[in-house]
Amino acid sequence: MSEPTKEAIEAAIKEYKEPHLGRDLIAAHAIKDIAIEGGQVRVKVVLGFPAKGVQAAIATAVKEKVMGVAGVSAAEVEVSWEIKAHSVQKSLKPIDHVKNIIAVASGKGGVGKSTTAVNLALALSAEGATVGILDADIYGPSQPRMLGITGKPESKDGKSLEPMNSYHLQAMSIGFLIDEETPMIWRGPMVTQALEQLLNDTNWADLDYLVIDLPPGTGDTQLTLAQKVPVSGAIIVTTPQDIALLDARKGLKMFQKVEVPVLGIVENMSIHICSKCGHEEHIFGSGGGQSMSDQYGVDLLGSLPLELHIREETDSGKPTVVAQPESRATEIYREIARKTAAKLSLQAKDYAAKFPRIVIQNN
Repeated sequence: MSEPTKEAIEAAIKEYKEPHLGRDLIAAHAIKDIAIEGGQVRVKVVLGFPAKGVQAAIATAVKEKVMGVAGVSAAEVEVSWEIKAHSVQKSLKPIDHVKNIIAVASGKGGVGKSTTAVNLALALSAEGATVGILDADIYGPSQPRMLGITGKPESKDGKSLEPMNSYHLQAMSIGFLIDEETPMIWRGPMVTQALEQLLNDTNWADLDYLVIDLPPGTGDTQLTLAQKVPVSGAIIVTTPQDIALLDARKGLKMFQKVEVPVLGIVENMSIHICSKCGHEEHIFGSGGGQSMSDQYGVDLLGSLPLELHIREETDSGKPTVVAQPESRATEIYREIARKTAAKLSLQAKDYAAKFPRIVIQNN
């Protein structure tokens, strides 16, 4: 039997469509090497997004396709990932030691944006990335409580701050610098200045992703972020409720106007499942996130249920992704994280001159 050709192997790999990228690995430029020796084939896959949760599944899928090629007697598939800095708004450059900034926003309060932001950050970390979270809600910071962090950040030089750490996340918030019950009675310019200082004067340590938990609305903070902060992409959090969707559309249009790519929509509190009888009910309506996705041509990254334990865990300082790593809600958060990072990887612009090449592999 003749030795298989590289062209035949590539044709076989093209038959597998990676679900997070929405395309085959050849088209996504994720196949970095194909080695053929007799009937033995070795394939090296390097993804542009962290994928620890599906690493084995991707390797198995590619191997099955390769083994179907005539002349192949054995196949070995190695899957790893390399996270690059991606394109940002015109005239802005990435922040030192931060490859990608993902803004998590909502048009109105009370939709679970901060809970989504912290669990997204933890999910990205669980998938194999180095992640930080910036609490940009100056008036109502919630991340210190959600991450169970107490105390104040250190300053080694008297000018910059060291990020606080919790569950392998680097974190910064105005809430670390003031008492939890102290109101921030500041005007808009002071708020935006504080946000810029928290972002730029924190010694972030080589982050793949920095998740920014924005305050609700489309005011000064959001405008500052869009104009002065190099954001790689934004996520809009909403509930299926009509009034929430109305405000979420405003947030989406704001990012579009300032040329920040909207990576997708997260529909929170999509369904309530009774803990006693299992009855399912769409308390806030149904299909709103999908309708908004269809209307504006952006992805629906995931729909999260209204569950008591999600609220309890964030209130107690141990969010769901770390409190219940095997739960259905955690799997949804991790799927949202993979889809978000994969979507971002497709608009990659390599800033290799600014950032060192880092390849992260699952050990």
